[in-house]
Amino acid sequence: MKRTTIVDVGRLAGVSAKTVSRVLNEEPHVSQAVKQRVREAAEALDYHPNVFAQALVRRKSNMIGLIYENPSPSYVVELQRGVLDRLTGERYQLVVIPIRSVQEHAGEVVGMLRSAALDGVVLAPPASDNPIILNQLKDARILCARIAPTRMIDAAPSNLIDDVAAAREIAEYIIGLGHREIAIIRGDPTHASTEARMLGYMQAFYKAGIELRLERIEPGLFTFDSGLSAARDIFGRGDRPTAILAQNDDMAVGAMMAAREFGLSIPDDLSVVGFDDSEVSRITWPRLTTVRQPVFEMAIAATEMLIAQLEDRAVTARITHPHELLIRESAAPPRSLG
Repeated sequence: MKRTTIVDVGRLAGVSAKTVSRVLNEEPHVSQAVKQRVREAAEALDYHPNVFAQALVRRKSNMIGLIYENPSPSYVVELQRGVLDRLTGERYQLVVIPIRSVQEHAGEVVGMLRSAALDGVVLAPPASDNPIILNQLKDARILCARIAPTRMIDAAPSNLIDDVAAAREIAEYIIGLGHREIAIIRGDPTHASTEARMLGYMQAFYKAGIELRLERIEPGLFTFDSGLSAARDIFGRGDRPTAILAQNDDMAVGAMMAAREFGLSIPDDLSVVGFDDSEVSRITWPRLTTVRQPVFEMAIAATEMLIAQLEDRAVTARITHPHELLIRESAAPPRSLG
């Protein structure tokens, strides 16, 4: 079956193929009446422009990238949903670029973007904090918008929450329940949010006069398995805490699994809290007390920032989104106070 061309559209609309091209590429100096005839003809013939041909004319690919490393499936889904939601009805297409280790491959990112001929990119953590990537993007004049950076905030348009304040708030909640024997599972050390959340915990401990015991701080990688392993190490030492602060929900759920392996009931024997309000926090039982980081909304806003730059519109330089402490069933006063 013969493919419909702009020649066919022009013939039906009573204009030249060049005029059809100008209308479809949204070029100026075409009357509204002509635009209307061309669009009606294209619809009648079920004509769909070749996006690659349009890209050549405009010298733009109409494709934007999303770079992420975070291993949490729930987090990644929220990122993609947010970007795609904002792209609904737009001419831009999304190219997803997962990177196993941003720290190891930061110098290769701009080359990948150039090879893919992307117009711009949305950066998720830890790429959004990586100075090599940010500097190379600037040198290459590739536009970007950032999600959840904690460093170099003014380097590019950014969407963030106050990680320090959010972590402090959830730690204060646990302390307020009466817990003093508290363990911490840290996130990936290559993510700047790990240190920001640790600082929030430290501020809450200091305010309450609680000693921060180094032997109760376990490393993690923002994954379920790392949370499981860290909690096993905590419980295996015998000096069991009454609460665990995990720096994301996946690790918190891993800690809950380890607690059950050791015969502990949640929250009667152990309180566990997370961070992010990812889907897993809402479907595990007991449901996880956590901090809501509005990843979906941040991804929408970052995509809007990028589109605004691509279309030479005014761009908001920074949006600080509100976080929210979500109190559920995984935390309660320690048994000695219950």
